Amino acid sequence: MSDQQARRHQLLLALFEAFNRHDSSGVMACMTDDVVFDTAAGAEMYGNRIVGTADVKAAFEKVWAGMPDVSWTCTSHNVFGDRGLSEWIFRGTAANGTRIEAEGCDLFTFSGDKLSRKSAFRKDRPALPAKAAS
Repeated sequence: MSDQQARRHQLLLALFEAFNRHDSSGVMACMTDDVVFDTAAGAEMYGNRIVGTADVKAAFEKVWAGMPDVSWTCTSHNVFGDRGLSEWIFRGTAANGTRIEAEGCDLFTFSGDKLSRKSAFRKDRPALPAKAAS
């Protein structure tokens, strides 16, 4: 693995550590100012497109606020030149108590040692019922 590939692999590790801390500053430190984020769902064929650090940061903060326990369990990070692939299991509980647990992945484009593009893909699995109170 080249030095650049190693740095980029470390960037993916740092990104998901920040996601799981719900650390918007840590997440955005991994991305370029003009980052493009294509969400897993939306009306367009690419989902919803969010551009720039302020709007991307707000989108992640909205997910963390809506699902305070949300996490991404990474199963693999790979770097292929200027492209990256992270595979994960997404878990979270919505305000109404329903839960999501689904596999997914992100495709990344690197610009230097930062991410300039993130395109998310997640299995379209129905929400799981809320846990019964014990």
